[in-house]
Amino acid sequence: MKTRHLALAMAAGLFSHAGGAQPAPYPSKPVRLVIGFAAGGAADYVARSMSEAFGKALGQPVVVDNKPGNGSSIAAELVAKSPADGYTLLIASPSSISVNPALNPKLAYQPSDLLPVTKITTSPLVLAVNPGIGIDSVPDLIAAAKKEPDKLNYSSSGNGSAPHLGAALFTLLTGAQMTHVPYKGGSLAIQSVMANDTQLTFGTSPSVLPMAKGGRLKVLAVSTRERSPLVPDLAGMREAGLLEYNLEFWYGMFVPAGTPPAVARKIFEAATVAMQQPQVKAGLAREGTEVSLSASPEAFAQFLVEDGRFWVDLVKTAKVKVE
Repeated sequence: MKTRHLALAMAAGLFSHAGGAQPAPYPSKPVRLVIGFAAGGAADYVARSMSEAFGKALGQPVVVDNKPGNGSSIAAELVAKSPADGYTLLIASPSSISVNPALNPKLAYQPSDLLPVTKITTSPLVLAVNPGIGIDSVPDLIAAAKKEPDKLNYSSSGNGSAPHLGAALFTLLTGAQMTHVPYKGGSLAIQSVMANDTQLTFGTSPSVLPMAKGGRLKVLAVSTRERSPLVPDLAGMREAGLLEYNLEFWYGMFVPAGTPPAVARKIFEAATVAMQQPQVKAGLAREGTEVSLSASPEAFAQFLVEDGRFWVDLVKTAKVKVE
């Protein structure tokens, strides 16, 4: 009888513990930070610049995982379909959030499958050419592209990427005709211009500026209307002779839709702390990128509504298509 009572007591204890078990506090294991471009490009640079500080703020290691391809849609789909537990995060640009869904309605994810956390950086693009092609200014480029339509090739980090849209806006405003050659990442696109496989790019600052300093690229202007304090030595588009041109892009952090609000808030707070670290801000500034944080996840979501209209309108007006 005593044995039976002991067994019943043990069973009751087990059920009591099971019923009262609480999930481990977030985060209790390493966090995966997915980016949709190859190593060496701007997104990769941003992610690796902030990952250590981000991990310290979270209290767990952060592992950067490059998943390039399909204009960053492969990475976005991967994160959108991951468990909504805060352990798989996405750093994305307008490409995968606004542009690619507008270009390709058959994508296996929707922007609503991703929950906005915060914007983290903004940056102008930099118009750069191969230094051996005899183009020294924006008017030179326009004249060359009009003289021999489609002879000049421009590279980008993928269909629908910011460099792709930067060139599309340029051709829309100038009537220049050039051929788009997409690559799987910014570094590959830059290498193609240096090798003269393509002749120009609207590249991201971290991809372009180091090569320009070494004389392997010639930079003509930044993509904002006025000079940017991030790249003060370069003319803005107004000064360079193209008054109506104005474009900059951002990177932001997203989690799968359905992630618990408390987890998303903790990610937001950790990202905010990380991006405000002096060494992170200084490292990004050296490469022409500015820390730009949202006031809250809700504020970032609201920003995306208006920003998305700009990119989708550009896609439609410039008649950008999946190639």
